[in-house]
Amino acid sequence: MATTQHTTWQQRLEAYYYLCRFDKPIGTELVFWPTMWAMWIANKGIPEIKILIPMILGTIFMRAAGCAINDFADRKVDGHVERTKTRPLATGVISAKEAIFVFLFLVTASAAMLLFLPIESFYWSFGALFLAFIYPFMKRYTHLPQVFLGAAFSWSIPMGYTAVGVEPNLTCWLLYFGNLAWTVAYDTQYAITDREFDLKIGVKSTAILFGKYDIEIISLLQASSIVLIGVALYLENILIPFGVAALILVILDFIYQWTKTKDRDPQRCFWAFRHNRWIGLIIFVGIFMAFI
Repeated sequence: MATTQHTTWQQRLEAYYYLCRFDKPIGTELVFWPTMWAMWIANKGIPEIKILIPMILGTIFMRAAGCAINDFADRKVDGHVERTKTRPLATGVISAKEAIFVFLFLVTASAAMLLFLPIESFYWSFGALFLAFIYPFMKRYTHLPQVFLGAAFSWSIPMGYTAVGVEPNLTCWLLYFGNLAWTVAYDTQYAITDREFDLKIGVKSTAILFGKYDIEIISLLQASSIVLIGVALYLENILIPFGVAALILVILDFIYQWTKTKDRDPQRCFWAFRHNRWIGLIIFVGIFMAFI
Protein backbone atom coordinates (compact mmCIF):
# COMPACT_ATOMS: atom_id res chain seq x y z
CA MET A 1 0.00 0.00 0.00
CA ALA A 2 1.34 3.42 -0.95
CA THR A 3 2.27 5.87 1.79
CA THR A 4 0.44 9.20 1.90
CA GLN A 5 2.13 11.88 -0.18
CA HIS A 6 2.57 15.54 0.76
CA THR A 7 0.16 17.42 -1.49
CA THR A 8 -1.41 20.84 -1.89
CA TRP A 9 -5.02 21.48 -0.90
CA GLN A 10 -5.90 21.75 -4.58
CA GLN A 11 -4.43 18.32 -5.27
CA ARG A 12 -6.20 16.90 -2.24
CA LEU A 13 -9.59 18.28 -3.27
CA GLU A 14 -9.03 16.88 -6.74
CA ALA A 15 -8.23 13.51 -5.15
CA TYR A 16 -11.51 13.64 -3.18
CA TYR A 17 -13.31 14.35 -6.46
CA TYR A 18 -11.80 11.23 -8.02
CA LEU A 19 -12.37 9.18 -4.86
CA CYS A 20 -16.10 9.89 -5.16
CA ARG A 21 -16.03 9.08 -8.91
CA PHE A 22 -17.64 12.40 -9.80
CA ASP A 23 -15.57 12.18 -12.99
CA LYS A 24 -17.32 8.87 -13.82
CA PRO A 25 -21.08 9.39 -13.48
CA ILE A 26 -21.95 5.95 -14.91
CA GLY A 27 -22.41 4.49 -11.43
CA THR A 28 -24.74 7.30 -10.40
CA GLU A 29 -26.78 6.83 -13.58
CA LEU A 30 -27.13 3.11 -12.90
CA VAL A 31 -28.68 3.90 -9.50
CA PHE A 32 -30.56 7.02 -10.61
CA TRP A 33 -32.74 5.55 -13.36
CA PRO A 34 -34.20 2.66 -11.30
CA THR A 35 -34.95 5.19 -8.55
CA MET A 36 -36.91 7.20 -11.08
CA TRP A 37 -38.76 4.07 -12.30
CA ALA A 38 -39.92 3.42 -8.75
CA MET A 39 -40.94 6.99 -7.95
CA TRP A 40 -42.91 7.44 -11.19
CA ILE A 41 -44.71 4.10 -10.86
CA ALA A 42 -45.46 4.48 -7.14
CA ASN A 43 -46.70 8.04 -7.63
CA LYS A 44 -48.42 7.18 -10.95
CA GLY A 45 -46.77 10.17 -12.55
CA ILE A 46 -44.34 12.99 -11.77
CA PRO A 47 -43.50 13.16 -8.04
CA GLU A 48 -43.55 16.46 -6.18
CA ILE A 49 -40.38 18.47 -6.70
CA LYS A 50 -39.88 18.72 -2.91
CA ILE A 51 -39.58 14.91 -2.86
CA LEU A 52 -37.76 14.48 -6.15
CA ILE A 53 -34.82 16.78 -5.40
CA PRO A 54 -33.89 15.21 -2.02
CA MET A 55 -34.08 11.75 -3.57
CA ILE A 56 -31.82 12.75 -6.46
CA LEU A 57 -29.28 14.38 -4.14
CA GLY A 58 -29.43 11.43 -1.75
CA THR A 59 -28.75 9.06 -4.64
CA ILE A 60 -25.70 11.08 -5.69
CA PHE A 61 -24.33 11.29 -2.14
CA MET A 62 -24.83 7.60 -1.34
CA ARG A 63 -23.25 6.44 -4.59
CA ALA A 64 -20.23 8.67 -3.87
CA ALA A 65 -20.09 7.31 -0.31
CA GLY A 66 -20.11 3.79 -1.73
CA CYS A 67 -17.14 4.64 -3.94
CA ALA A 68 -15.20 6.05 -0.98
CA ILE A 69 -15.74 2.96 1.20
CA ASN A 70 -15.02 0.71 -1.80
CA ASP A 71 -11.61 2.31 -2.31
CA PHE A 72 -10.92 2.04 1.42
CA ALA A 73 -11.69 -1.68 1.30
CA ASP A 74 -9.59 -2.16 -1.85
CA ARG A 75 -6.69 0.09 -0.86
CA LYS A 76 -4.24 -2.83 -0.56
CA VAL A 77 -5.13 -4.45 -3.89
CA ASP A 78 -5.95 -1.52 -6.22
CA GLY A 79 -2.27 -0.85 -6.83
CA HIS A 80 -1.90 -4.34 -8.35
CA VAL A 81 -4.72 -3.91 -10.89
CA GLU A 82 -4.06 -2.00 -14.09
CA ARG A 83 -7.46 -0.28 -14.15
CA THR A 84 -7.34 0.89 -10.52
CA LYS A 85 -3.66 1.55 -9.81
CA THR A 86 -4.06 5.33 -10.22
CA ARG A 87 -6.88 5.71 -7.68
CA PRO A 88 -6.08 8.27 -4.94
CA LEU A 89 -5.71 5.73 -2.13
CA ALA A 90 -3.59 3.40 -4.28
CA THR A 91 -1.18 6.21 -5.16
CA GLY A 92 -1.08 7.59 -1.62
CA VAL A 93 -2.45 11.04 -2.51
CA ILE A 94 -4.95 10.65 0.34
CA SER A 95 -4.92 8.38 3.40
CA ALA A 96 -7.27 5.62 4.49
CA LYS A 97 -8.43 7.82 7.37
CA GLU A 98 -9.38 10.58 4.94
CA ALA A 99 -11.39 8.12 2.86
CA ILE A 100 -13.36 7.14 5.98
CA PHE A 101 -14.01 10.81 6.77
CA VAL A 102 -15.24 11.38 3.21
CA PHE A 103 -17.52 8.34 3.52
CA LEU A 104 -18.98 9.59 6.82
CA PHE A 105 -19.46 13.11 5.44
CA LEU A 106 -21.34 11.81 2.39
CA VAL A 107 -23.49 9.47 4.49
CA THR A 108 -24.35 12.43 6.72
CA ALA A 109 -25.21 14.55 3.67
CA SER A 110 -27.42 11.76 2.36
CA ALA A 111 -29.06 11.36 5.77
CA ALA A 112 -29.82 15.09 5.78
CA MET A 113 -31.96 14.56 2.67
CA LEU A 114 -34.17 12.23 4.71
CA LEU A 115 -35.38 15.24 6.70
CA PHE A 116 -37.44 16.18 3.63
CA LEU A 117 -38.93 12.69 3.20
CA PRO A 118 -41.51 10.61 5.11
CA ILE A 119 -40.34 8.85 8.28
CA GLU A 120 -40.69 5.47 6.51
CA SER A 121 -37.84 6.47 4.22
CA PHE A 122 -35.65 6.99 7.29
CA TYR A 123 -36.35 3.44 8.47
CA TRP A 124 -35.65 1.93 5.05
CA SER A 125 -32.41 3.94 4.71
CA PHE A 126 -30.69 1.67 7.24
CA GLY A 127 -30.88 -1.13 4.69
CA ALA A 128 -29.22 1.09 2.10
CA LEU A 129 -26.43 2.06 4.50
CA PHE A 130 -25.81 -1.55 5.55
CA LEU A 131 -25.61 -2.83 1.98
CA ALA A 132 -23.43 0.08 0.81
CA PHE A 133 -20.99 -0.58 3.64
CA ILE A 134 -20.66 -4.37 3.37
CA TYR A 135 -20.53 -4.70 -0.42
CA PRO A 136 -16.85 -3.69 -0.90
CA PHE A 137 -15.69 -6.32 1.60
CA MET A 138 -17.69 -9.20 0.10
CA LYS A 139 -15.21 -9.85 -2.71
CA ARG A 140 -12.84 -11.29 -0.09
CA TYR A 141 -15.34 -13.82 1.22
CA THR A 142 -17.67 -14.80 -1.63
CA HIS A 143 -17.74 -15.10 -5.40
CA LEU A 144 -21.05 -13.20 -5.35
CA PRO A 145 -20.08 -9.58 -4.53
CA GLN A 146 -22.05 -8.52 -7.62
CA VAL A 147 -25.23 -9.83 -5.94
CA PHE A 148 -24.54 -7.63 -2.93
CA LEU A 149 -23.93 -4.69 -5.25
CA GLY A 150 -27.23 -5.46 -6.99
CA ALA A 151 -29.01 -5.54 -3.63
CA ALA A 152 -27.43 -2.19 -2.69
CA PHE A 153 -28.16 -0.46 -6.00
CA SER A 154 -31.72 -1.83 -6.08
CA TRP A 155 -32.50 -0.62 -2.57
CA SER A 156 -33.24 2.77 -4.08
CA ILE A 157 -36.45 1.21 -5.48
CA PRO A 158 -38.24 0.59 -2.15
CA MET A 159 -36.74 3.89 -1.00
CA GLY A 160 -38.42 5.54 -3.99
CA TYR A 161 -41.74 4.01 -3.00
CA THR A 162 -41.56 5.18 0.60
CA ALA A 163 -40.44 8.64 -0.52
CA VAL A 164 -43.79 9.21 -2.25
CA GLY A 165 -45.73 7.69 0.63
CA VAL A 166 -46.42 4.25 -0.88
CA GLU A 167 -45.65 1.02 0.96
CA PRO A 168 -43.41 -1.32 -1.10
CA ASN A 169 -45.71 -3.82 -2.82
CA LEU A 170 -45.44 -6.70 -5.30
CA THR A 171 -44.66 -4.33 -8.18
CA CYS A 172 -41.89 -2.77 -6.11
CA TRP A 173 -40.25 -6.13 -5.42
CA LEU A 174 -40.57 -7.26 -9.03
CA LEU A 175 -38.72 -4.08 -10.02
CA TYR A 176 -36.22 -4.71 -7.22
CA PHE A 177 -35.30 -8.23 -8.30
CA GLY A 178 -35.46 -7.30 -11.98
CA ASN A 179 -32.99 -4.52 -11.33
CA LEU A 180 -30.86 -6.82 -9.17
CA ALA A 181 -30.60 -9.35 -12.02
CA TRP A 182 -29.66 -6.58 -14.46
CA THR A 183 -27.05 -5.23 -12.02
CA VAL A 184 -25.40 -8.63 -11.59
CA ALA A 185 -25.31 -8.92 -15.40
CA TYR A 186 -23.59 -5.60 -16.08
CA ASP A 187 -21.27 -5.82 -13.08
CA THR A 188 -20.17 -9.27 -14.25
CA GLN A 189 -19.27 -7.63 -17.56
CA TYR A 190 -17.28 -5.13 -15.50
CA ALA A 191 -15.63 -7.93 -13.50
CA ILE A 192 -14.51 -9.71 -16.68
CA THR A 193 -12.33 -6.66 -17.31
CA ASP A 194 -10.40 -7.36 -14.10
CA ARG A 195 -10.63 -11.17 -14.04
CA GLU A 196 -6.99 -11.80 -14.96
CA PHE A 197 -5.74 -9.53 -12.16
CA ASP A 198 -8.36 -10.72 -9.63
CA LEU A 199 -7.25 -14.32 -10.07
CA LYS A 200 -3.66 -13.32 -9.29
CA ILE A 201 -4.47 -11.37 -6.13
CA GLY A 202 -7.24 -13.60 -4.80
CA VAL A 203 -10.22 -11.28 -5.29
CA LYS A 204 -13.51 -13.10 -5.96
CA SER A 205 -16.25 -12.23 -8.46
CA THR A 206 -19.10 -13.70 -10.48
CA ALA A 207 -16.87 -13.45 -13.55
CA ILE A 208 -14.57 -16.00 -11.90
CA LEU A 209 -17.46 -18.09 -10.55
CA PHE A 210 -19.27 -18.29 -13.90
CA GLY A 211 -16.05 -19.14 -15.76
CA LYS A 212 -16.55 -20.21 -19.37
CA TYR A 213 -20.32 -19.78 -19.03
CA ASP A 214 -20.06 -16.12 -18.08
CA ILE A 215 -21.57 -14.61 -21.24
CA GLU A 216 -24.39 -17.16 -21.29
CA ILE A 217 -25.27 -16.48 -17.64
CA ILE A 218 -25.15 -12.73 -18.27
CA SER A 219 -27.70 -13.27 -21.06
CA LEU A 220 -29.92 -15.32 -18.72
CA LEU A 221 -29.75 -12.59 -16.09
CA GLN A 222 -30.65 -9.96 -18.67
CA ALA A 223 -33.60 -12.08 -19.83
CA SER A 224 -34.73 -12.50 -16.22
CA SER A 225 -34.61 -8.74 -15.70
CA ILE A 226 -36.78 -8.19 -18.80
CA VAL A 227 -39.40 -10.68 -17.56
CA LEU A 228 -39.54 -9.32 -14.00
CA ILE A 229 -39.70 -5.67 -15.07
CA GLY A 230 -42.23 -6.56 -17.77
CA VAL A 231 -44.52 -8.23 -15.22
CA ALA A 232 -44.19 -5.19 -12.94
CA LEU A 233 -45.25 -2.89 -15.77
CA TYR A 234 -48.13 -5.24 -16.64
CA LEU A 235 -49.44 -5.19 -13.07
CA GLU A 236 -49.50 -1.39 -13.20
CA ASN A 237 -51.27 -1.38 -16.60
CA ILE A 238 -48.42 0.50 -18.26
CA LEU A 239 -46.93 -2.35 -20.30
CA ILE A 240 -48.80 -1.54 -23.52
CA PRO A 241 -47.79 0.28 -25.64
CA PHE A 242 -44.90 2.25 -24.15
CA GLY A 243 -43.60 -0.43 -21.78
CA VAL A 244 -43.46 -3.01 -24.56
CA ALA A 245 -41.72 -0.55 -26.88
CA ALA A 246 -39.11 0.23 -24.22
CA LEU A 247 -38.48 -3.43 -23.40
CA ILE A 248 -38.11 -4.34 -27.09
CA LEU A 249 -35.43 -1.66 -27.40
CA VAL A 250 -33.75 -3.05 -24.28
CA ILE A 251 -33.80 -6.58 -25.72
CA LEU A 252 -32.22 -5.33 -28.94
CA ASP A 253 -29.56 -3.54 -26.90
CA PHE A 254 -28.83 -6.70 -24.89
CA ILE A 255 -28.43 -8.63 -28.15
CA TYR A 256 -26.05 -5.94 -29.38
CA GLN A 257 -24.05 -6.24 -26.15
CA TRP A 258 -23.85 -10.01 -26.67
CA THR A 259 -22.45 -9.59 -30.18
CA LYS A 260 -19.75 -7.29 -28.80
CA THR A 261 -18.79 -9.39 -25.76
CA LYS A 262 -19.15 -13.01 -26.92
CA ASP A 263 -15.38 -13.22 -27.46
CA ARG A 264 -14.84 -12.03 -23.84
CA ASP A 265 -12.45 -9.27 -24.82
CA PRO A 266 -11.95 -7.24 -21.59
CA GLN A 267 -12.17 -3.86 -23.30
CA ARG A 268 -15.38 -4.77 -25.10
CA CYS A 269 -16.86 -6.07 -21.85
CA PHE A 270 -15.97 -2.76 -20.22
CA TRP A 271 -17.66 -0.97 -23.12
CA ALA A 272 -20.77 -3.11 -22.60
CA PHE A 273 -20.81 -2.28 -18.89
CA ARG A 274 -20.74 1.44 -19.65
CA HIS A 275 -23.36 1.02 -22.37
CA ASN A 276 -25.87 -0.12 -19.75
CA ARG A 277 -26.45 3.52 -18.78
CA TRP A 278 -28.87 3.61 -21.74
CA ILE A 279 -30.90 0.63 -20.49
CA GLY A 280 -32.13 2.44 -17.40
CA LEU A 281 -32.95 5.54 -19.43
CA ILE A 282 -34.90 3.60 -22.07
CA ILE A 283 -37.06 1.91 -19.43
CA PHE A 284 -37.65 5.23 -17.69
CA VAL A 285 -38.77 6.88 -20.92
CA GLY A 286 -41.29 4.06 -21.42
CA ILE A 287 -42.64 4.57 -17.89
CA PHE A 288 -42.67 8.36 -18.25
CA MET A 289 -44.62 8.20 -21.51
CA ALA A 290 -47.18 5.82 -20.00
CA PHE A 291 -48.16 8.40 -17.39
CA ILE A 292 -48.50 11.40 -19.72
